[in-house]
Amino acid sequence: MSDEPRTHFEGANPILCVEDMAAAVRYYEDVLGFQNASWGSEYFTSLNRDKAGIYLAQRAQGHKGTWVWVGVSDADALYKELKSKGAKVRHEPRNYPWALEFHVEDLDGNVLRMGSDSIEGRPYDEFMD
Repeated sequence: MSDEPRTHFEGANPILCVEDMAAAVRYYEDVLGFQNASWGSEYFTSLNRDKAGIYLAQRAQGHKGTWVWVGVSDADALYKELKSKGAKVRHEPRNYPWALEFHVEDLDGNVLRMGSDSIEGRPYDEFMD
């Protein structure tokens, strides 16, 4: 093992390919509760909600249908919030060994797997994608 210090990672932010930037930004802001970066353009932007950040690239940098994990403090509460705003929910919260998780799809078929701590004492569900 090297004596060299390890470089600290600051975070990871996925880049999702979208077809229509204006429509995608509206969905992420109005439905999912993210805020668009002031420097964003019609081709590339960053949307953030608390400490979670996602980049969007119009017709570039990736493929539609990408999956992203987003850790949240309360998956049940977020599920109710997003469902009430018309989010395209792929499935309701399910209890897995790694998290209480639900899936939301954006306008381009990208999937956000949103999850918080699994519920202790509740049986685990079979994985559903």
